[in-house]
Amino acid sequence: MPTKYSHTNVISEDWQKLAKFYIEVFDCKPVPPERDESGEWLEKGTAVKNAHLKGVHLRLPGWGDDGPTLEIYSYHEMLDKPSQPRANRKGFGHLAFHVDDVKTKLEDVVSSGGHRLGEIATSKIEGAGTITFTYVTDPEGNIIEIQNWE
Repeated sequence: MPTKYSHTNVISEDWQKLAKFYIEVFDCKPVPPERDESGEWLEKGTAVKNAHLKGVHLRLPGWGDDGPTLEIYSYHEMLDKPSQPRANRKGFGHLAFHVDDVKTKLEDVVSSGGHRLGEIATSKIEGAGTITFTYVTDPEGNIIEIQNWE
């Protein structure tokens, strides 16, 4: 079988609250079953001593029933997140969602507990089109790009 993208994982302070945000704001759909996992197999695979997690997979919008998911988990014991969100911090930068109206989606994010990170900007990218975008954060500080290409 060829390589196929599967999911992106977010470790959350409160997986139920964060999942609700992505369901309501970005139209993600829960993929049962909810997870409550522990055991030697999980400890071995994650290298986390006494690993115990709970959470859910959310189907990302626009890709149908077999598309990739956003996996939102909380571990029984978790490490703190480093510093404040910054677009140029090393590691994974952001999730991106294409939307019909960036301004309206920005308002949805903020009214649902997320936060502005940048301002709405528009630029013509030669050979690609015109992008309107901004960066925001979800309620736990994970960066999201909301964008529209014309």
